[in-house]
Amino acid sequence: MNRIIATMRNDSGISPLKTVLGLLALTGLFIFPSFVQSPYALHIMILLFLATIQGEAWNIIGGYTGQYSVGHAAYFGAGAYTTMILLQYKQIPPWYGMLAGIMVALVVSLIIGSICFRLRGPYFVLASIAVAEIMRLCAMNLKELTNGAEGILITELPPLKLGETVVTDFLTKVPFYYIALAIAIITILTTWLVQNSKLGYCFQAIREDQDAANSLGINLSFYKNSALAISAVFTSLAGSFYGAYIGFIDPPTVLALDISVQIVLICIIGGIGTIWGPVVGALVLVPLSEALRSNLIAQAIFKTGLASEESGTGIFLKEHLAHAHALIYGILVVVVILFMPDGVLGWVKKMSSGKGRG
Repeated sequence: MNRIIATMRNDSGISPLKTVLGLLALTGLFIFPSFVQSPYALHIMILLFLATIQGEAWNIIGGYTGQYSVGHAAYFGAGAYTTMILLQYKQIPPWYGMLAGIMVALVVSLIIGSICFRLRGPYFVLASIAVAEIMRLCAMNLKELTNGAEGILITELPPLKLGETVVTDFLTKVPFYYIALAIAIITILTTWLVQNSKLGYCFQAIREDQDAANSLGINLSFYKNSALAISAVFTSLAGSFYGAYIGFIDPPTVLALDISVQIVLICIIGGIGTIWGPVVGALVLVPLSEALRSNLIAQAIFKTGLASEESGTGIFLKEHLAHAHALIYGILVVVVILFMPDGVLGWVKKMSSGKGRG
């Protein structure tokens, strides 16, 4: 155990070059809206930050603790619904609703953890899916509170005030950009702090061998629930932000199994159990998702001459490729598992260093 912790500590160092590059990247992100006024470009960046938050949050419980939850839509939806319900019925601004969403997600995580962590392996995975599905059905049927399948629509957000001074009125995407960036940075910093703390070492010991960790005096129940609570907090923040940003939520949008699967894919593709893996995963999945949604991939195929737009294949691609995200994601996961078992980030490290492990 001591050797494992020593190894983890040695791997956590940050070189001056990485620090400089990180500061330059951070500066670029902060000044990005000053040079790029395109609403669509800002929208893509906001989606990247949102995906990063989701991936980093799941990484705490799945990547570092080894508990592969496929029910994180429960916490995403808890944050989204709490924030939107308070805004619609009580006119409570979303920045306060986010705090309420965190509390709801924490309670839900403690309930889920006390039940599901009695299970291991695939049984835990199935239990996490079942819990998220129960919450989706509750949101569908509690129409007096959630509006059921009709969802909740918010057409206008109240301005953010500091005393009597209006900080922002949310009339453009720029305030959402900076809020999403701030949450993403906080989430990444939290992941770094967890990874390089005693808490993180215990998480990783549980991931490597639960029975061995338990024999060394690590309280499995406490640390698993701690990891799930941290993960739930940031997933809830992502859900609250999503609801306020989009202005509309319904059960299929924030509580569907697709949400949980996409969150897991972000980490699998980028690299599970690493700080920057979810960032890389978000950089892969978000542009891919947008390219599929807007049929850019089909247009690229036509321009390269691989298929004619008027042919049967071309017509099929135009009609169906935009809705084939699940198929494309599945193919991508298979490719990553076969050729990049440590994710894209691990593969890049392996290629750049020539070592066997990324």
